[in-house]
Amino acid sequence: MNTNTNRVLACIDGSSLTEAVCDYAAWIAQRVDAPLKLLHVIDHHPETTATLDLSGNIGLGSQEHLLEELTAVEQQRSKLRLQQGKLLLQAAKDRVIQAGIADPDSNQRHGSLVESLIELEESIRVLVIGIRGKAHENRPDKIGAKLESIIRSLHKPILVVNDTFKAPQHIMIAYDGSKATEKAIDMVAISPLYKGLTCHLVNVSKDDAATEQLLEAAVSKLKNAGGIEVTTKKLQGKPDQALCEYQDKHDIDMIVMGAFSHTRLHDLLLGSFTAKMLMNAKKPLLLLR
Repeated sequence: MNTNTNRVLACIDGSSLTEAVCDYAAWIAQRVDAPLKLLHVIDHHPETTATLDLSGNIGLGSQEHLLEELTAVEQQRSKLRLQQGKLLLQAAKDRVIQAGIADPDSNQRHGSLVESLIELEESIRVLVIGIRGKAHENRPDKIGAKLESIIRSLHKPILVVNDTFKAPQHIMIAYDGSKATEKAIDMVAISPLYKGLTCHLVNVSKDDAATEQLLEAAVSKLKNAGGIEVTTKKLQGKPDQALCEYQDKHDIDMIVMGAFSHTRLHDLLLGSFTAKMLMNAKKPLLLLR
């Protein structure tokens, strides 16, 4: 294992996708010969740590007694969350070792997940994270606000996991000729992650002549890199719908696409192509920045 390269970082929180996050992170780490690190962040939300409002018609002595009890309860809760996180990290470590990772690292931090990842960004090669955390795993109609903030804040590849692990054999690049997708083509061409896989290069456009030219240039770049089988397809219609339908029809295991640029959160919620793909795709998405 090459320890001089940046790490594949897997964010885990005990949600139903935790095992899949570990499995995909292990798969990537082995493919690119990079160290693997497991991260668990204890995020103390104000709504979960707030105590009762003790103002009002209550005696001073009683108020102080209640505060002492609440402080003790909160301290006990923090200890339990810390222990729970340690057990979670150990279980995840055992899982990736079974998958073939010789010496995985693990880290438990307190505070904001987004801020933690920003601090760690320079050491990240690929971030692997579930599409929803434990607090929102029963809301399939929503994308977690943390995930959107992470995608907007980081400039490293992010694999968003939304299903159980399946070693990818067929990937799809959502290609439109933009700078983001041109960068995606370059990254796919040079990375060992994609060698030996079948790459479906898919463009959704009404302009056939321009589309053909774009696809020819991209295909040439991928084929010249070697080790990647390439097939192309031109589609019409709404990009997110057309791509998701193609994914279903051709049993695509992973979608590779350029992520949105820095925008306000409200813009993302009101119609970002990336947000729509995150909502509708049934297989993991690798977002390249």
